[in-house]
Amino acid sequence: MIRPAIFVGLSISIFSLSPAAGVDKRYGPGVTETEIKIGQTLPYSGPLSNLSSFGRVEAAYLKKINASGGINGRKVTLISLDDAYTPPKTVEQVRRLVESDGVLAIVGSMGTPTNLAVAKYLNNGKVPQILLLASSSKLDDPENLPWTTTFMMPQAVEAKIYAEYILRARPHAKVAVIYENDDLGKGQLASFKAALGPKASSMIVAVAAYDVTEPTIDSQISTLKASGADTLFHASNARFAAQALRKSHELGWKVQHVLLSGVSSISTVLRPAGFDASTGAVTALWLKSPEDSIWDGDDGMNEYRAFMKEWAPNEAIESSVFEYSTAQMIVEILKNCGDDLSRENLINQATNVRGLQLSMFLPGVTINISPSARVGWKKARMARFDGSRWLLLDEIDGN
Repeated sequence: MIRPAIFVGLSISIFSLSPAAGVDKRYGPGVTETEIKIGQTLPYSGPLSNLSSFGRVEAAYLKKINASGGINGRKVTLISLDDAYTPPKTVEQVRRLVESDGVLAIVGSMGTPTNLAVAKYLNNGKVPQILLLASSSKLDDPENLPWTTTFMMPQAVEAKIYAEYILRARPHAKVAVIYENDDLGKGQLASFKAALGPKASSMIVAVAAYDVTEPTIDSQISTLKASGADTLFHASNARFAAQALRKSHELGWKVQHVLLSGVSSISTVLRPAGFDASTGAVTALWLKSPEDSIWDGDDGMNEYRAFMKEWAPNEAIESSVFEYSTAQMIVEILKNCGDDLSRENLINQATNVRGLQLSMFLPGVTINISPSARVGWKKARMARFDGSRWLLLDEIDGN
């Protein structure tokens, strides 16, 4: 059963630098002298409920910031509602957030199909829909969706990194693709084919889709194995990536697994699949990993560990770095608004970021956003799982 709300009226204050002198105070809906109200939807129930960690970690981070003071005395009220990753429910919950709860903006909502379901509604109402946790190029459309921004590496950018890696390291590969039968999986598949260019038709020997409601993808993996492929590109979510790794191993299919960065977590994907099954898999990383000793002693990692221990002790420290970074970005944009907390200035700040290095991003990966170029970052580094941790390979890829 879908729960109507997870964090209703969660009050959090954010410390900020003082706004620039001479800037008049301007408030949009959901903003007063003492409050900034924002909303989001996440799958707290349903087959992708593991993604709800984003809401919990963000709330914990904002509570931590609250302990440091406030943004000119204002609290931030975060209202995070459950949509079970179903677009009709997302529409219902977002309308509630905008029309009943009166939020300033939708911030950090999860999912490609769910965010697409409400993008036109929010843009028609000139409601900021920012820092979406979705990678579809359909949401990166400044002309038709000027009030929308995302906070994930776009499908075309990430797929290009994998395609270039395969062309370089496995030029004669026979590639199979397992993909989610929605905009996430279809978008990754299309982007991957485009990045392979003229070699796509000869290199890709088999594809198989699954729906998120399916209990297993064992039959799809068996079919892909029979194709003779020696490389498997996973355009999937964490649950099915783990299943695919495990089933491939059980079948004795010695295939090169290529995992999306979002399904490369050791704790939530590789360990459940089995380290024997996962050894040798490759992915692209742009975040520091708490599971890699190379970052022991790093200031950003030390701050992250301290935060997780004190403020989010029940969350997985190994797999919450992206959640933490998203929370940092929410704070950054709100801070930059100063006393102009209008919807117009919020989207202006969200689309004007230059050379921002978040503390848990790999060195050399910075965020650069403009009104016409909203892809936050385009670089990552390939890594291979050695049975216990990800080993970084080569140099940073991307542009």
